[in-house]
Amino acid sequence: MKISIVGCGYVGTVTGVCFADFGHDIVFHDIDRKKLDYLDRGKAPIYEPSLEDLIRKNRERLTTTSNLTVAVRDTDLTFVCVGTPSRDDGSIDLAYILSASATIGKALAKAPDFHSVIVKSTVFPGTTDGPVRSVLEQESGRQASVDFGLGSNPEFLREGNAVYDFSMPDRIVLGAGDDRTMGMLRTLYTSFSCPKLETSIRTAEMIKYASNAFLATKISFANEIGNLAKRLGIDPEEVFAGVGLDRRIGPAFFRTGIGFGGSCFPKDVRALIAGAGDHGENLQVLHAALRVNDEQPLKLIRLLQAHIPDLSDRRIGVLGLAFKPDTDDVRESRAIPVIQALLDAGAEVVAYDPLAMENFASFFPQIEYAPSPEIVLAADAVLITTEWGEFEHLDYSGTTVIDGRRIATASRTAEVYEGVCW
Repeated sequence: MKISIVGCGYVGTVTGVCFADFGHDIVFHDIDRKKLDYLDRGKAPIYEPSLEDLIRKNRERLTTTSNLTVAVRDTDLTFVCVGTPSRDDGSIDLAYILSASATIGKALAKAPDFHSVIVKSTVFPGTTDGPVRSVLEQESGRQASVDFGLGSNPEFLREGNAVYDFSMPDRIVLGAGDDRTMGMLRTLYTSFSCPKLETSIRTAEMIKYASNAFLATKISFANEIGNLAKRLGIDPEEVFAGVGLDRRIGPAFFRTGIGFGGSCFPKDVRALIAGAGDHGENLQVLHAALRVNDEQPLKLIRLLQAHIPDLSDRRIGVLGLAFKPDTDDVRESRAIPVIQALLDAGAEVVAYDPLAMENFASFFPQIEYAPSPEIVLAADAVLITTEWGEFEHLDYSGTTVIDGRRIATASRTAEVYEGVCW
């Protein structure tokens, strides 16, 4: 099948490259020519383990164009993978989605055959069959489900594991507004053996939001129990090992620490809350999940001040800046509120991350970025905010460590050690 990908960010690049690896021909489009240039050179415009290997392997199936009309005209279906950033009230900003839809609509007006438009971006239920459909119909002069198809195919990719998650998914959700589009999606995913859910477009959109909201809530629940467990002298890891054996609950996402970040969970929970509010529903559990997540990283500062009450002019190290290991993504990183609190307390901050220091410097250009973790370990105290594997192989002897990610080596070798929930 010939597929056009609109948006060469995280979701679009991974989706297109992985579909190419399954034998499909891909045309990438993005308004940022630099991203297309990366792909033309066999490089990935985003960091993801093993992605560049797949790009090099499938270069003959990957092409790029800055002309979206050409991309739509020469392919069978289009995946919309553009960003949906948050507004100040937490709702999603549809500017990129609607701009792309307008251009796609103009292309559909000239498309000789039936063409399906599949929204892969995370959007509130009703968006694809509402404003996106309206723009496509207005710009094309054609009718959805008759002259062109419309669908939703949400992604469930974990940064750092996205190639594996695409190839070996837990499930595939196919939402379509017409039989022809559903048939195209069904054909596209024929070789996948996981469960496939065929739903309405709105249901597919809601599955994505509900999934992320539940996982975020599970993390905040674990952290609340972890906070209590620490006060009671109980190891929460043992607690959740027991809880997770219940088939009704499962063990995933029960690792206590300083909370969730990244481009999905915080944004999607806020968007679901805001969208629900527009429909007269107050999602109280999700409000609480966000409050817990906002408060959790600051517990590192309170634990630190139990050992160093006055942080003014003290040199404090931070290990980990990415929101999770194996990525350079710093969006909603828990290191952000931690470092801001340290600066507000007058501390001098020195930080290290294997991949994310350049990105993080856009938030905090005033702090020191160390070329090695050993420099951080020489500080008056060290906070661990990302669970990079290499942090398990450091020598923490003589160091005061306040750990937000449960680095076992630090717990065994640091002179003074405190875990946020243990």
